Amino acid sequence: MTISELVRDHAADVRTHTEPQAPLGALHDAASGVDEELLPCRTGDAELWFAESPSDVEHAKALCTNCPVQALCLDGALERREPWGVWGGELFLQGVVIPRKRPRGRPRKSEQVAAATHKDGAAA
Repeated sequence: MTISELVRDHAADVRTHTEPQAPLGALHDAASGVDEELLPCRTGDAELWFAESPSDVEHAKALCTNCPVQALCLDGALERREPWGVWGGELFLQGVVIPRKRPRGRPRKSEQVAAATHKDGAAA
């Protein structure tokens, strides 16, 4: 380990622990300086960003791709540990980014069981 790895900026450590880096107000301020037509969460159905359907969630994530405040939105959501919804193009659940929303119900144990069930019409 080198000495440069041991040196820390104490003032920066104190700042990051006492005040959020990207509060929700900062996101609103940044968004107010952008043409509203470029902000998909403000021009579309707001419920899309908190949808139950996996396809709707993926659609919301895709809409965030070209948003001019996407990075600030994502940083703020990570800082605040948003409990759920799409923020900055990522899906949050209990304050953690998850790759995708799964539909309700359990998946089949194997493709063979799924194929046999579909062919015979019987439950596996």
